[in-house]
Parts: sequence; C-alpha cells; structure tokens
Amino acid sequence: MRVQVGEVMTSEVVSVAAATPFKEVAEVLLARGVSAVPVVDAENRVIGVVSEADLLLKEEFKEQYHREGYRPPLRVRLRHRLGRAGGGAGGSGGVGTKVRGDTAAELMTSPAVTIRPQAAVVYAMRLMDEHGVKRLPVVDGDGRIEGIVSRQDLLKVFLRSDEEIAREIRKDVLDHSAWVDTSAVEVTVHQGVVRLSGRMRQRSDTRILPGAVLRVNGVVGVVDDLQWDEDDVNA
Repeated sequence: MRVQVGEVMTSEVVSVAAATPFKEVAEVLLARGVSAVPVVDAENRVIGVVSEADLLLKEEFKEQYHREGYRPPLRVRLRHRLGRAGGGAGGSGGVGTKVRGDTAAELMTSPAVTIRPQAAVVYAMRLMDEHGVKRLPVVDGDGRIEGIVSRQDLLKVFLRSDEEIAREIRKDVLDHSAWVDTSAVEVTVHQGVVRLSGRMRQRSDTRILPGAVLRVNGVVGVVDDLQWDEDDVNA
C-alpha cells in the first residue's frame, strides 16, 4: 500500500484560537520551534494558518520607519498598495488586513490548505509545492484538526528499510500484475535503489514494470536489468 499522511503526521498539534493576540502567536511559534500554526474555531475546525511570514509582514510596514525617513523598496510599497486595495474582511489573508491585524484571525491566511489523513504522502508533497507551504494541517471529514504534516515528516517515507520496500514491490506490484507473468522477475533493493532482473515474455512489459516500481514510497531509483523473449516494440 502507498504510505498515507496519517502514518507520518504529527498528532500532537499546537493551535491557536481566532482571538489569540499577535504576541501570543509569536510566542507559540518560538516556543514550539515551528514556522506556522493552525487557527481553529470553537469546534476545533481549521479556519486558517498563521506563519512567520504573516507576523514579519506587520513589522515590515511599521510606521516608525516612515517617520525616520526610511522608504521601503518599490516591490514592498506596491504590495502594500495592493493589500490596501484588496485587503477585504479580516481573515481573508490580504496584505493590508495583515499589516493592520492584531489577532490570529486578522493575521492568518484563509482558507487554509489542508489534507485528509487517508491521502497519499505524494499528494501532500504536491500540495506543499503548489501552494509554497512547509506544513499542512491534517483534518477529518468535518474539517476538525487531527494532526500536522511537515516536509520533514514526508521524508520519513525514504527511511523505510530495503526489506520493507522489496516486500511491498513483490506483494503489491508483482503479485498483482494480472496483465503479465512476473514469476521470473527478481527484485533486490539497496539503499532505496531497486534492481529488477530476470525475464519477461514481451519487451513492452519490461517498459511498464519499472514505472510501477518507482511509484512505491521509499524507492529512490530503479535499475532496469530486465530481459525479454519477444520484441513486440520493434516488430
């Protein structure tokens, strides 16, 4: 089976309420050594996320800098103007709202990017990359928080033993290949690198198998030493 988010997530999650003041949010981040924290409502549903970047944004626009004659870079001034033009209601995540915000609800990015515990870790990786975040709140079907998964948590899939990886390949890839005979295929794994050897009937089958093996969690690479009896590719 593919490794699921629930298998690698951290279950002990620190969160803050919508009314939590700026300084308390900062203290939580520092005390826990995390870069972001979920914001939850009275029923423990995730309504947003406050990150270090959200807090630092407020510092970036302190009026004292303007009184001292400091002029922020053009890119910063433009972001500030855009935030004032489209900041919207509290909790929307607009730059202007965050600069003026004093509570978690005003500072947070909302809606939060969340994931279910049953999701595959590869999907979590894609979500983090797509949204540029380092951690995702893990929620149940009602949006209530169950854990948090970070990039560091996702790296755990690469710590699977070679024996565990080989066992999964034989059970879930080779033994479930009803479309082709894999009885003569041998699997060895060293440091996450899988070597496929042996023979298959058709050359086209040898092209499909390495791709299926590479999708197994913890596989770093695949060395294809498979031979074939019939070249149906160049026929």
